[in-house]
Amino acid sequence: MSAKQKKSLGESLVEEGIITLDQLKQAQLEEKRLGLRLRKVLVKMGLIEEEDLVAFLSNKLKLPRIELANYLIDPLIIDLIPEDLARKYDLIPVLKVGKSITCAMLDPWNIFALDEVRMKTNLIIEPAVATESEIKKALDQYYSARGDMEDLIKALDKEKLDDEGKEMNVKKLQGMGEEPVVIRIVNLILMQATEEGASDIHIEPDRMDLKIRIRVDGVLREVPSPPKHLQSAIISRVKIMSDLDIAERRRPQDGRFTVKIKGKEIDIRVSTVPMIHGENVVLRLLDITTALVGLKNMGFSESVLIKYQKLIARPHGIILVTGPTGSGKSTTLYASLDKINSVEKNIITIEDPVEYKLEGIRQIQVNPKVDLTFANGLRSILRQDPDVIMVGEMRDCETAEIAIQAALTGHLVFSTLHTNDAAGAVTRMVDMGVENFLVSSSVIGVLAQRLVRMICPDCKEKYKPTKEELNDIGLTGEEGIELCRGKGCAKCRKTGYRGRIGIFELMIPDDDLRNLIISKTSSDEIKRKAVESGMIALKGDGISKIRDGITTVEEVLRVAEEE
Repeated sequence: MSAKQKKSLGESLVEEGIITLDQLKQAQLEEKRLGLRLRKVLVKMGLIEEEDLVAFLSNKLKLPRIELANYLIDPLIIDLIPEDLARKYDLIPVLKVGKSITCAMLDPWNIFALDEVRMKTNLIIEPAVATESEIKKALDQYYSARGDMEDLIKALDKEKLDDEGKEMNVKKLQGMGEEPVVIRIVNLILMQATEEGASDIHIEPDRMDLKIRIRVDGVLREVPSPPKHLQSAIISRVKIMSDLDIAERRRPQDGRFTVKIKGKEIDIRVSTVPMIHGENVVLRLLDITTALVGLKNMGFSESVLIKYQKLIARPHGIILVTGPTGSGKSTTLYASLDKINSVEKNIITIEDPVEYKLEGIRQIQVNPKVDLTFANGLRSILRQDPDVIMVGEMRDCETAEIAIQAALTGHLVFSTLHTNDAAGAVTRMVDMGVENFLVSSSVIGVLAQRLVRMICPDCKEKYKPTKEELNDIGLTGEEGIELCRGKGCAKCRKTGYRGRIGIFELMIPDDDLRNLIISKTSSDEIKRKAVESGMIALKGDGISKIRDGITTVEEVLRVAEEE
């Protein structure tokens, strides 16, 4: 850095009133005496906090502030800049987009650093700012623990990290969780899961080994796993990231953290449960930067989509979306709210957790610690003059009754239930303790759904199904029909599937169905009557997608209930 640039930094701090002219002169004397950068001297003398200085530089130079602790950097990005060059200029590459590479730098105005990195990488350098401590920690983390999973495991000191049968204190666990190679292993697991579009990561201790499985397109599969002796180190690392008690191994814990991977902001919810061979850890991944899926892209048939869009445009009533965990209920609700969102409507949600942040919609996060439950939150929402309300889940009679009263007093209410089909939703509410006549008068529609895997477009092929396959899906007598399947290729990792799409069952109660609900008829009878009235069942919608070459017989039979 030139004397002019140093003076410019000091003068700028004086002009902003952050330090005085006398303090600057004193710092400049110390700079010459100690041979340190001016910014480091200012922090060392206590004239400015390091975080405040970084914020000042970000604002002054119009550069982004990168919090490196929230980033997982791809090893291929790290490999673009040699370690000696990165340490020489106190910088670390974070993200590559096209011909540009973003580097977090201690001195983002250092033209010598910018020129040398540009010549080495043949890329345009986009500087960003970070604190010295963040950069030093990232340099140690990424350059001291390079290589693939096998290389990292070989680099570990087995004795140092072997925990079998041992009780360890917090300091020991903390140290294990902060080993650069352990951090790197956990980062690799997170990056692999994100790149493959996984929704969950399972860290599962067995008696002799530690298994890592990821859920992709709704199906779990095993991935290369570290050895058993790293169990506590890896779990401690996850606990540190999610701010959990690393010394507590006897009771379940829940936490969360957010990281950025290749420009994507990933919200990760963590659950730990003690098992007989150690703590089982499940991480649920949600890409909160992903664009919201529109209703037209979710898999609705044209006729069902028209009916559903008319339903959500109604001014009052309850609309329920049902299905098991992971069936896409939240995505449907968000797409529905996004469709009807307008400046004329006051839309408020209460969720656990808030998965997508919607512009123009007020969203509340459930917080049991302060008694902010679905029921209590819903009462408060009703005093906020809402037009549309979304309740994340109807878990009890109290919440259901408040939602019904809201619907009966002129509000449109969306919510979810865990039932197998649309008809089961109304009987579930009655089973909760809600009066059947209230359910009949308030529920205007129930949408049941599942997610099926789509055939990989790169290895899709036609074939003639067997009689047994046709019988399984009710296509008896259609011998000679051609269906589609995936052969398996590199892009789908030999599964034959890539991506998922919804199958749906929309029940809109008419007078006959309302009478059945009032008379406490079984869900089977309600479903039979709904099908007679024109409702297409889940399996029927799945068969349509099989005929259209979107999915397979096996997929529909896997997720749709036998009828």
